[in-house]
Amino acid sequence: MERMTEDQYLTTRLDEQLKWYDGKSGWNQKRFRMTQLVQIIAAALIPFVSGLGGLLTTVPEQYILQTVGILGMAIAIATAVGSLFKFQENWVQYRSTAEQLRHERFIFLTGVEPYNGHNAFALLVQRIEGLIAKENAVWAKAAQEKIEKKADLKTDLKVDPKVDPKVDPKVDSKSASASAEDTPQ
Repeated sequence: MERMTEDQYLTTRLDEQLKWYDGKSGWNQKRFRMTQLVQIIAAALIPFVSGLGGLLTTVPEQYILQTVGILGMAIAIATAVGSLFKFQENWVQYRSTAEQLRHERFIFLTGVEPYNGHNAFALLVQRIEGLIAKENAVWAKAAQEKIEKKADLKTDLKVDPKVDPKVDPKVDSKSASASAEDTPQ
């Protein structure tokens, strides 16, 4: 396998990584702002729509209540989606990594310290690959935590048929309540 030249590394590795982190940062920023916008607009509309009930006698009250309920659901869903997908955290993390990569590229190209010695290119590669490896480690940790949370959730959702007679019809409610009382809390 042939060694990469400085130009090859800059264009095929560093520039491609910069493009990827810039793109992912922008993508997450748009989604974060969209979920925030939904929350703000829906929250602002709730008191407005609620106040319409007394002003508009031609609109049935149930429509006002349903609209307020839908707006509340929109807030809850936007909040949950933002929290689940971590748009803000990803936006900031990807932007930070992109800016670090860009910074390293510029100081390398200008030949300032630490890139003013004879091993400047090797140092650039080490530092860039270190940043990328660090980002990959952060991602792997987050992915592992997500897997563990799913496993915990599945464990929490399991219902003991001895405690809940609705799960197992053979268990009557008297024996279920007795076994529930016997179980240490």
